Amino acid sequence: MTARVHAWRAALRIAGRDARRTPGRTLLVVVMLAVPVLGASAADVTLRSSQLSPEQQLDRTLGQADAELRYPRFGPVLQGPDPDDVAVDRTPVEGVTGGAADEPTGAPSPAVAAPVLARAVPAHARTLEEITGVAKVRTGHGTLNADVLELRTADPMTRGIITLKRGRYPVRPDEVAVTAHLLEVSGLRVGSRLTVRDLTRPYRIVGAYERPGDLTADEVNALPGTLLAPYGRMLAAAGTPPLEPPTETLLVAVPGGYGWAMVKEANTRGVTVLSRDVTLHPPARADVPLYREHPELPRPRPVSPRATQAATAVALALAEVCLLTGAAFAVGAQRSRRQFGLVGAGGGEARDIRAVVLGGGLVAGVVAAAGGSVLGLGLAAALRPVLEEWGGARFGGLDLRPLDLLGIALLAVLAGLVAAAVPAAAAARQPVLAALTGRKGVRRSGRRLLVAGLAAFLLGTAIALFGAMKTEWKVVVAVGSVIAETGVVAMTPTFMGVAGRLGRRWGLSPRLALRDAARNRARTAPAVAAVLAAVAGTVTVAAYTGSTAAQKRAEYEAWLPTGAVSVTVDEDRGRDAPAARSAVARHLPVGVEADVDQLFTGRAGCDEDGMCGHVDVLRPPAKECPLYDMGPSNPLSSLPRAQLRALAYDWRCTFNRVGMTTPSGVLVGDAKLLTVLGVDDPGAVAALAHGRAVSLDRRNVDAHGRVAVRLVTDDLAANAAEARGKEPPGRVVEFPVHQVPGSPRNYGVDVVVPRAAARSAHVGTVPFGAYFTTTHPPTDTQRQTTQQALDDTGADVRFHLEEGPDDPADVVPLALGIFAAVITLGAAGTATGLSRADAETDLATLAAVGAPPGIRRLLSAFQCAVVAATGVVLGAVTGIVPAIGLRLVDRRIMLAFHQRQLDEGTAPRITEHVLIVVPWGLLAALLIAVPVVAACLAALATSSRPTTTRRAA
Repeated sequence: MTARVHAWRAALRIAGRDARRTPGRTLLVVVMLAVPVLGASAADVTLRSSQLSPEQQLDRTLGQADAELRYPRFGPVLQGPDPDDVAVDRTPVEGVTGGAADEPTGAPSPAVAAPVLARAVPAHARTLEEITGVAKVRTGHGTLNADVLELRTADPMTRGIITLKRGRYPVRPDEVAVTAHLLEVSGLRVGSRLTVRDLTRPYRIVGAYERPGDLTADEVNALPGTLLAPYGRMLAAAGTPPLEPPTETLLVAVPGGYGWAMVKEANTRGVTVLSRDVTLHPPARADVPLYREHPELPRPRPVSPRATQAATAVALALAEVCLLTGAAFAVGAQRSRRQFGLVGAGGGEARDIRAVVLGGGLVAGVVAAAGGSVLGLGLAAALRPVLEEWGGARFGGLDLRPLDLLGIALLAVLAGLVAAAVPAAAAARQPVLAALTGRKGVRRSGRRLLVAGLAAFLLGTAIALFGAMKTEWKVVVAVGSVIAETGVVAMTPTFMGVAGRLGRRWGLSPRLALRDAARNRARTAPAVAAVLAAVAGTVTVAAYTGSTAAQKRAEYEAWLPTGAVSVTVDEDRGRDAPAARSAVARHLPVGVEADVDQLFTGRAGCDEDGMCGHVDVLRPPAKECPLYDMGPSNPLSSLPRAQLRALAYDWRCTFNRVGMTTPSGVLVGDAKLLTVLGVDDPGAVAALAHGRAVSLDRRNVDAHGRVAVRLVTDDLAANAAEARGKEPPGRVVEFPVHQVPGSPRNYGVDVVVPRAAARSAHVGTVPFGAYFTTTHPPTDTQRQTTQQALDDTGADVRFHLEEGPDDPADVVPLALGIFAAVITLGAAGTATGLSRADAETDLATLAAVGAPPGIRRLLSAFQCAVVAATGVVLGAVTGIVPAIGLRLVDRRIMLAFHQRQLDEGTAPRITEHVLIVVPWGLLAALLIAVPVVAACLAALATSSRPTTTRRAA
């Protein structure tokens, strides 16, 4: 035992001396080992920092308070530790009256909520009133809808909810603070005057702050009762509804915390509570009355796509350290062959040679683990501001998990030893004479490795794909992906041999690069596999994220075609509609303008009581969806599931996707409206030109090709008739229509009636507004000036600009992409450096026979390009497998929900198809950009001057 310890000490001394004697090669080895440690540690710190702890989430909601009280207006309630899990309490409570049936509907106003919330405040507690709403504020460019937060932010209890950037918090009724983003888009600054639309009193901006969880928020902070209350009174006086009803909550600080008993007491008063103490230390399930009444609660929270992306990418990159160390130590052992030969010639045993190689792996692994971890922390800290701004939210701080970082470092050390084991065994087996002379030949990769790699790839692919189709466990995808990647890695030497044969028809430099890659597969294959792993992780995240985003875009319910604009005025018989049309046409880059009217059904003086009637489209009974009338008296309620599913797919039950609010789906207009709505039907254009209406929903057309509408002139009488189960009174008018073929997306417009047809039917029309196309996306300034012009009309104008689905920025794919790019370039660069060090003999031979000096740069460039290009191609193929597997798991989850909808006889409102998007743009960029950049960097880093090299005998 003592002899072995002394032998290892000697081996470590030899390894340390060899590292000092060859600093260039040692540095390359350490860098190759440190690059994945750097990337993994930086990614770990970034991901951990972006995921807020429960304490940090509570600080952003509660500040330093112990609880937040809300009044949902349900009456007595039952809630879980999470106040989002709530149900109405039907149990009578002594001294508490009312319930859900006794409560008015709708969100309570602050005046209604305040006394209820006050009764739920424990004794000796301190409270802060928090009121939120929306108001229109004037900016340097026009008008902007801004969120309003009425809260005494100067109170220390609010620390954590907002962060002051400059200036101070408001302390006077005429002072406000605004978010930094609002200052940026509005053209205002600290010290400017802020004016709320139609309020005569201005406010002075005294500070700028940010919401840590939403850096793009446009928000105004004022003292409670100083902004929303006068703004609401102004709107009420003008008869204008608020943009969003204000809501009030109460922040409460209680000595000893707001416990579960206090929460249940508040629930009996109809108040829900977000408690810091209850959230961090939830009660036992048996102590939660809500769970006894509703055992299905709490509902499972969906797994975050961010966690799925990160877990799968990390699973693919776990082998990267081993791959990089394999390339490094293969070259190290090759360069030390003569030294090993001397050890053998001096009487050393094979295990002594193995100990020297393993000692080198241990020394380099420790140095690389320490250096890579430190540099990774520095990289994460340096990129933190960039990633926060891009993601739109602040991190909770640099979250350093010692166990995570220690595990990454130990993984590097262990991987160094494992990777050095194969070169150590090879060095111990080589003949002493061959080691001393330095002779080497072309080694062919064994067929067993190729067969094993192919089997592993097929097995891993099958596990990832078929396993994902049979279970909802995404860990199956990760396991299968790792196995598939291992198989590709095992086949890499064969791929390199095939690539070497392709160099026969190329020029000198690429031919030498390919030959070098084929002859030195022990060094090249691990380097290629390292690039493979990095690219595979990037492609996996990009493909999965892109597919998820494409799915959301496919399910997004647009109100208008992308880029289209609508402006409507449904009051005072459309008197202000022409002014609203003109405002949009002046300030936005509009293309086609389609002015629209609505059928007027009102009686004389109806504007005074707001009961001006309405228009009902009468759908033929044969085209009514039976599912819409299911109930105890309907025989369909007892139909089997198969028939319910068939009805759900019936064309009569097709779900009408949302669109702009129109008067019962009937608009008076011309062919320009069809252009804006994207309806391309020459027959419809001709029909409108000849005074014939156009139908965009075939369910409204009867057997004679007509659409019937009822003109209800008296809403009060209509409501009374419907309450008695009778048809509402009103004149029925039939319009001959042209039905647009197929099932066009109508965006809420069911029927377009030309003005001539309305006149022929003796139906009056009044202006309603206009629809527009835009030539290019409007800027923030144009939107604000347009909103200002619409506000100046004094009317209740509904304005909508369709910008498509909102794709929120996700910091995880960006972070992993950056780190993967660093790993890819680092792996390709260091592998090229090792290749160049191992090719000095060939370069010396070329110089001796008269090759130009530039051949050294070209050879390095092509060596780097070969490693990068091969790794990118294989990584792209390997990375697609887990992305497809993850999407198939999502497909199973979505289909399960889809089937539940069908079993309940509900018309499906989500697509049953799961999109799988291949990131062709990213793949093309990687295939072209990575090899080119790597080759250019390698060429720039290589000297064209030849060096003196000892020729092998």
